[in-house]
Amino acid sequence: MGHEGVVERVSWGLVVTSDSVYRGEKRDEITPLVEILLKAEGHTLDYKTVVPNSVLHIQYSVLEALLRGVDVVLVTGGTGPRPLDVSVDAIRQLASRELPGIGEEFRRESLEAIGKRALLSRAGAYIVHNRLVVVTPGSPQAVEVMLAKVLFPIIGHLVHELKR
Repeated sequence: MGHEGVVERVSWGLVVTSDSVYRGEKRDEITPLVEILLKAEGHTLDYKTVVPNSVLHIQYSVLEALLRGVDVVLVTGGTGPRPLDVSVDAIRQLASRELPGIGEEFRRESLEAIGKRALLSRAGAYIVHNRLVVVTPGSPQAVEVMLAKVLFPIIGHLVHELKR
C-alpha cells in the first residue's frame, strides 16, 4: 500500500436525524449498520445520538461530537427537498468550507442504484472546526453507499490532511 499520510484508525461520530426514531415510533436501523461497517474497516464509533429534524439539535450534537474529539461526524437524514429536511442547512451554517466532490460522487453512485431520485439528495461534506462532517440520506442503502463507496477509500488520507 505504502500511502504516505494516512490515518489508519478513524474516530467517528454519528448523528441520526429522524423524528420517528427520536420519538420511539421507529427502530433505529442506522446505528447498528454504521457500527458494523466501521468495525469492518478498523474504525471506531465514539459518539452516537438520535435527534429530531431540528437545526439546533443537529448543530448541538455535531459540536458535542467534535468536542469529544472525533475525526469525522456522519449525519444521516434530512438531506431531501422537504421543508423538514434541515440537516444540510444546519451543517452549512457551521462549516468553513465544503468538499463538493463527496456529494457529487455520492449522487453519481446513487444514480446507478436508485435512478434519477438520487438527484433530489443534498448530501454533502463540510469542514467544521478542521474536522469532516458528512451529511447523507437516512436510508440504510444510502448510508452504506456513502460509507463503503465514497468515504472509506479516501477517509484515512482526508483525516490526515485535516490534521496537518
